[in-house]
Amino acid sequence: MPDTLDTRLETVLGITEDAGRISLAHFEGALRIHTKDDASPVTIADQETEQYIRRQLEAAFPEDGIFGEEFDNLRLDSKIIWVIDPIDGTRSFIAGVPLFGMLLAMVQDGSPVLGVCRLPALSQVFSAAKGMGATRNGVAMQTSGQTKLRDAMLFINEGENIYANEPDVFERLTKAGKLRRLSYDCQPHALVASGQIDAVVDYNLKPYDYLAMVPIIEEAGGVITDWQGATLDFNSDGRVVSAATPELHAELLTLLNAD
Repeated sequence: MPDTLDTRLETVLGITEDAGRISLAHFEGALRIHTKDDASPVTIADQETEQYIRRQLEAAFPEDGIFGEEFDNLRLDSKIIWVIDPIDGTRSFIAGVPLFGMLLAMVQDGSPVLGVCRLPALSQVFSAAKGMGATRNGVAMQTSGQTKLRDAMLFINEGENIYANEPDVFERLTKAGKLRRLSYDCQPHALVASGQIDAVVDYNLKPYDYLAMVPIIEEAGGVITDWQGATLDFNSDGRVVSAATPELHAELLTLLNAD
């Protein structure tokens, strides 16, 4: 099989489908919960899922690097690095909320060029590779095309953290858009890519939380950056905004950075 973006995407879609069965086997069951140094929770489901993905990536792409949430990183000087979040939304998973996801990004020369966002409990997978468009369950998707913030459906992720650390920004966000919802994790960004909502403002993310969403949203026609409008990479500060169009994105940047 040739080593191309489309064959790599096909391979990792299969890997994540199988990995999703591991997390689902633990979902709504009794779980032993541990607390990591950053006070975030981790379960056996997180660990077993990431271990499976790592084994499969090592077998398929042995020269590539791996950057994961739960275990030590490997070969970060490689041209290609896989970025894994086995369960994005562990708190939702623990609480029995079926909106947790699985994220896998392929980063080449520092830029995310392939992304998979799988929602195992909803039987949904959003994926994209650079220059190949974006799909939801294999069907092409695109953003809503909304250009006006006043008419937009806006989701505010990690609202309590934004409120605690940047209350002025939070107050502005709660008055923006036509419809607002407080939300969490990767699913709202996937909804931007599929055109179901128009924008998400997010906060305090790690690279494994956002890098997979970059090709998915961009290939669907949207924009995703940090709050300053800069390209997302391993060194971004964790403040993220995704939007259906450049025009809507620009309005959100103005709101986020208002004096």
